[in-house]
Amino acid sequence: MLPRYVSRVSHVLMLVLCLSAADDFDWTKNDRGSFYYGTFPTGFSWGAGSSAYQTEGAWDKDGKGMSIWDVFSHKKGKIFLNDTGDSSCEGYYKVKDDISLMKELKLNHYRFSISWPRIMPTGIRSDHVNEKGLKYYEDLINMLLENKITPIVTLYHWDLPQMLQEKYGGWQNISMVNYFNDFASLCFERFGNRVKYWITFNNPWSVAVEGYETGEHAPGLKLKGTGAYRAAHHIIKAHAKVWHTYDTQWRNKQKGMVGISLSGDWGEPVDITNQKDIEAAERYVQFYLGWFATPIYHGDYPQVMKDYIGKKSAQQGLGSSRLPTFSSQEKSYIKGTCDFLGIGHFTTRYITQKNFPSGRGTSYYTDRDLAELVDPRWPDPGSEWLYSVPWGFRRLLNFVKTQYGNPMIYVTENGVSEKMVCTELCDDWRIYYFKDYINEMLKAIKDGVNVKGYTVWSLLDKFEWDEGYSERFGLYYVDFRNKNKPRYPKASVQYYKRIISSNGFPNQREVENWKRKATETCSSSNQLLAAARRKSKENKEHAEMPKVWPVHDEV
Repeated sequence: MLPRYVSRVSHVLMLVLCLSAADDFDWTKNDRGSFYYGTFPTGFSWGAGSSAYQTEGAWDKDGKGMSIWDVFSHKKGKIFLNDTGDSSCEGYYKVKDDISLMKELKLNHYRFSISWPRIMPTGIRSDHVNEKGLKYYEDLINMLLENKITPIVTLYHWDLPQMLQEKYGGWQNISMVNYFNDFASLCFERFGNRVKYWITFNNPWSVAVEGYETGEHAPGLKLKGTGAYRAAHHIIKAHAKVWHTYDTQWRNKQKGMVGISLSGDWGEPVDITNQKDIEAAERYVQFYLGWFATPIYHGDYPQVMKDYIGKKSAQQGLGSSRLPTFSSQEKSYIKGTCDFLGIGHFTTRYITQKNFPSGRGTSYYTDRDLAELVDPRWPDPGSEWLYSVPWGFRRLLNFVKTQYGNPMIYVTENGVSEKMVCTELCDDWRIYYFKDYINEMLKAIKDGVNVKGYTVWSLLDKFEWDEGYSERFGLYYVDFRNKNKPRYPKASVQYYKRIISSNGFPNQREVENWKRKATETCSSSNQLLAAARRKSKENKEHAEMPKVWPVHDEV
């Protein structure tokens, strides 16, 4: 046995190594080298994703309870064009069809979410468990496995049962921790013998900031400067509790893994020779990804968040920080509660220092003291927030590696939208986006980042939250105007399929051919869609024609 002082010295040494590793990221080195031809490691998993509220429809069918998104989208003026997810892609009724699309793509995995109110209508297990809802997910999981597609299941993709919002204030209330744990336990109990990859929360940043700070998302609360921090605090505790529940009760039997999916845009200093800009860029990433990842990997909030929010709270004359604190017991309970880290990434911003005076009012955004900028040369095909900046992806993945001890990573969301008035299935810009972003991920793996899988966002066009149906992220186009919601492949389907079958980018000639072939196939899909549109228009016009009765002259 080692003498106690030796083990203490080695413990201190380990601590020093851990701390120095966290500062390893080199902000001044941005290698934007040329395209890299090569393949991914053997066994790399390729997939596509969706979420319950965005695709299932059937919002009030078979005993499903109301979610905060059902209520929010039904309020006039909350969603673009007052769209709702009431029917969306009718995914609830089209499981077979959608799995055949996944087979066509040769996907290794499919990421979807379980709607909490579909299986627990009030959100409370002791009230009622809805067997019809459980059967829907049971059938979906079984069918995926029959087709050799691994299910990756998200427990919370934003659709909190409305009853928990009304009765307790949703994520503002600590009681959500136990209710969420009950819901997760039911899922482990019913599906855990077949599901081996669990994600507790999808993009909790958005739940906290857009749900409880800006009010752009359900439940639409504007609790500026406090709501987001409180919601995040309870979400982190809920995540940790579910991880421990799985670890103690299910892991030995089921041999699965529990992670979390965090979104992070990359923040690049405007001027890499300016220390203030570097600090602002790091702050941007810490207030985004680090807000959740740092407690989970290191046991507490990023120091920079504690410093800045604490300072701003003191300037307001508050006796304590608006950022809640974890007790030492909670810190050790939360630390290490991640078997893999899910990363959702779409875009990048340039960041510079900007001081917000305390008199401006408090909010998550002003607490950060920074400004976000974009380069006008960056392509922006769809959403106003989404610019194509592939090199930012590699930077983010390397940052995660140095900050969190090179965890196992699954990219859980990456993709690009389009915002087009007319239908276009030849989505060149999406092909370029995937090609370049996936290539930057390959470079990150070459850098030593431990990425195990990649999930395109998304399989289908779907309800895009406050943007309704005005933005389309899908590989497959969904004709929302047709009540059957038919799916049509975009050119990117063929392109992604070739990346999957080659497990990367074998050589220049072959990769250049992919683009040509993908574009050839989409023109016939365009014709099919146009013909279907014409037919439905004719049917509609025919149905609306006035009825004309024959008139008989009287003899």
